[in-house]
Amino acid sequence: MNTVLKLEELAMLLFGACTFSLLDYSWWWFAGLFLVPDIGMLGYLINNRIGAFTYNLFHHKGVAIALGLTGVFMANEEWQLAGVILFTHSSFDRMPGYGLKYEKGFKFTHLGEIGK
Repeated sequence: MNTVLKLEELAMLLFGACTFSLLDYSWWWFAGLFLVPDIGMLGYLINNRIGAFTYNLFHHKGVAIALGLTGVFMANEEWQLAGVILFTHSSFDRMPGYGLKYEKGFKFTHLGEIGK
């Protein structure tokens, strides 16, 4: 993945952190929940198809934005928090090249093959 895309993901990660700072939560919530989206990897214990689906569900920025905006419109900070965590975590994962997964296997992503 080229440097420009990595910098773009870093900017989105920083944007997510700034957005979190607008919420009424302590920073330990951010640190404690930051890796929760990786629970999506558990689908790989079943098979590649389920694994790709669950991983992508927990790492899709569109899902993150939808959750966050739902929280804004419903005035629900828990939904906003979920959206911010998913968005920020997804940006963090994409910086080293962990993109959305194909059903072919965990190392096959929309950003290219991991470890290649």
